[in-house]
Amino acid sequence: MGMSGIWVRRLALASVVANVGIIVTGGAVRLTASGLGCPTVPYCTEDSFVPTRELGAHGVIEFGNRTLTGVIGLVAVATVVAVWRDRPRRRDLVGPAVALLVGIPAQALLGAVTVLTGLNPWTVMGHFLLSMILIAAAVVLWVRSTESPGPTAAVVPPPLRLLTRGLLAVLAVVLLLGTVVTGTGPHAGDPESPRMGFDLAVVSQLHADAVLLLIGLTVALWAGLLAVRAPERVRRAAVALIVVELAQGLIGFVQYFTDLPVLLVGFHLLGAALVTVFAVRLYLTMRSRLPVAEQALAVTRANFA
Repeated sequence: MGMSGIWVRRLALASVVANVGIIVTGGAVRLTASGLGCPTVPYCTEDSFVPTRELGAHGVIEFGNRTLTGVIGLVAVATVVAVWRDRPRRRDLVGPAVALLVGIPAQALLGAVTVLTGLNPWTVMGHFLLSMILIAAAVVLWVRSTESPGPTAAVVPPPLRLLTRGLLAVLAVVLLLGTVVTGTGPHAGDPESPRMGFDLAVVSQLHADAVLLLIGLTVALWAGLLAVRAPERVRRAAVALIVVELAQGLIGFVQYFTDLPVLLVGFHLLGAALVTVFAVRLYLTMRSRLPVAEQALAVTRANFA
């Protein structure tokens, strides 16, 4: 692997960490009621790009979250440059790298709309879900960057790969319902921010049901992997996901029955990001790159087919 390839791998990992970090700092903004700490965009106030003393800690927290968005943007640009300069150029890396680069201004624009609409819960929902999509893209880029180039082959039977796709779909529903719970409950980001108006007990129950389904599917998938004697790395990835899901579920139940303490809600946001990381990683472990000899054989067969 050349120097460009090494930098791609490092920058891809940095993208994963930074995009998870933006979830945590964004949560800190909301949980400390700092959502309007910088009441205008792109400046923090009408006369200052940075927070002023009058804005206090809320301005610093909100501005810190904006600054991290800029850092993520720089990492995304550097990643695209490294992918483009790498030789031979990896087409399978170009897609997720460009997606991350395009996603950053889209995220910044959505964040601006969120501020200008007074933290409307629907735009806050979109802001969070877009972050999860970018985390998934960063994980794809990171995992692929650690592999050699070339075609892939599945290492588990098709039904288990299909089950994993279903698991990812359920995870998307879990994340969506989680944002609805957040948009309905307290910790709006600002005392004057609107709420969605749903019954908190009902949407929380729906979210909990989806979480239980997700955990059940993951356990079933793990049992299937054991039955077919899947590669150890796939089984380990499934176990890791189960552990993260159980921890996330426990935090969710405890925070609900303790009236949503700020610290636990923050950990729950981090857990949502980590579940996404481990779920996408599990799916990607279910295939492996073909050895060079097999790649050449596959090309030869294709030419004579």
